[in-house]
Amino acid sequence: MVTEMKYKIALVPGDGIGPEITGAAVEALKAVADRFGCEFEFNTYLAGGCALDEYGVPLPQETIDGCLASDSVLLGAVGGPKWDDVPNNMRPEKALLGLRKELGLYTNLRPASIQPALAEACVLRPDIAAKGFDLMIVRELTGGIYFGERGRNEAGDAAYDTEAYSVMEIERVARRAFETARKRKSHVTSVDKANVLETSRLWRETVHRLGASEYPDVRLDDMYVDNAAMQIIRDPSFFDVLVTSNMFGDILSDEASQVTGSIGLLASASLGDSSRGLYEPIHGSAPDIAGKDIANPIAAILSAAMMLRYSFDLAKEADAIEKAVANVLADGLRTADIKAPGQEDWIKGSEMKAAILEKLRKN
Repeated sequence: MVTEMKYKIALVPGDGIGPEITGAAVEALKAVADRFGCEFEFNTYLAGGCALDEYGVPLPQETIDGCLASDSVLLGAVGGPKWDDVPNNMRPEKALLGLRKELGLYTNLRPASIQPALAEACVLRPDIAAKGFDLMIVRELTGGIYFGERGRNEAGDAAYDTEAYSVMEIERVARRAFETARKRKSHVTSVDKANVLETSRLWRETVHRLGASEYPDVRLDDMYVDNAAMQIIRDPSFFDVLVTSNMFGDILSDEASQVTGSIGLLASASLGDSSRGLYEPIHGSAPDIAGKDIANPIAAILSAAMMLRYSFDLAKEADAIEKAVANVLADGLRTADIKAPGQEDWIKGSEMKAAILEKLRKN
């Protein structure tokens, strides 16, 4: 049955390989539209270094307004050595922080899974990799020690950073974790350091109260952050959804990304109270390979799939993209970043995109 759905998407390609990979994601979304009958309207805006060059600021008001007027935002990547010497308040990366603030985004979703076809690239022991894993880290994005009071004493020989969380901040990210788990395996692991930190004790109390009152159908357990770091390496298959604070999530999500085998495959989402989100691959702008048709488009394409799933509630459309990616990898196709040691028959980024689009249109 063909449905009539139209979604307005703001494209922020950014710098380096950003325009290449974002373009591939747009083509995947167009293929989805043709297959399932939905409709996407794309509008492109500048942010990052390219905006700095064009407008003198990394995040123009036009971009903010365009993103706010859209149903969701697809971002490529920002930054590069070209802008290393600009003042700190004008660095391209400020565009990302500014967009998160303007869009009211306080939760980051970072999936990490192992593609069966890439098990040999996993850095874990073969017996651990063989079990497979598919976890989602839900990270609080706008509070905690990164945003707390900080400073140094008058002598300058001591410094402090303050960790602070309110019940409201914890509840809203925990609610997102529980809702996400309901769409997966209904298992949430709350990660904290409650044996040491008072903020973690409040975190644990709040998550348990919310889980008991609103999500009794979701299994909930706790884990200290140091143990979680070990278990991601020892047995990542244990996890479904992990919910944690800003700093802990920052560290654990990077760890989890490395055990998958390649950051060129990993997507992410930043979400707030509305359905509008900011979706982006976790890799950087890689200006050294920009324009060389080397960049792997998979992470950007999977970011588009996350947009379909979490902002537009188009689960079967998201499944179709993810299945197409998995099938292409199962066929043995590899870009330079995911090729096996000594493998010479790797393909270009445009060829990987074409292969995914072919699978997406046929299946």
